[in-house]
Amino acid sequence: MAKKSKTPDNQICANKKAWHEYFIEEKFEAGLVLEGWEVKAIRAGKMSITEAYVIFRGNEAFLFGSHIQPLISSSTHINADPIRTRKLLLNRKEIDKLFGAVNQKGYACVPLSCYWKKSMVKCQIGLAKGKKLHDKRKTLKDRDWERDKERGFKQHLN
Repeated sequence: MAKKSKTPDNQICANKKAWHEYFIEEKFEAGLVLEGWEVKAIRAGKMSITEAYVIFRGNEAFLFGSHIQPLISSSTHINADPIRTRKLLLNRKEIDKLFGAVNQKGYACVPLSCYWKKSMVKCQIGLAKGKKLHDKRKTLKDRDWERDKERGFKQHLN
């Protein structure tokens, strides 16, 4: 009997709502500046980015609205703030590109997922354009059509 290859799942959390609400034009990878208790809580799976977005202040990018629920055991001596604004680590060119698109072209900058990369927490952020209601309906309709089409092919082969 063949063994299943164990691939480590490095994803911490994902923002599925962003894919429904926006057209994602371009993706960037950014590091997160975290405190010790936050890393411990993330390892325990206590992070959420569903309501988060990226803001720009003074030529720097920050993740605003992400929620990290503190562990009782690791944050006894610290006043933990679960929804504090966390700094994103990006190159100057990337920050300038995102800042220009958000301010001039009407794009939004949203976090798509957070994951581990070489024991560091990375956040994938996307340059996004908002969807209208009819675009959301079309996306759902296309997804349903693809699923039904695959079912038809599987039934036809058997």
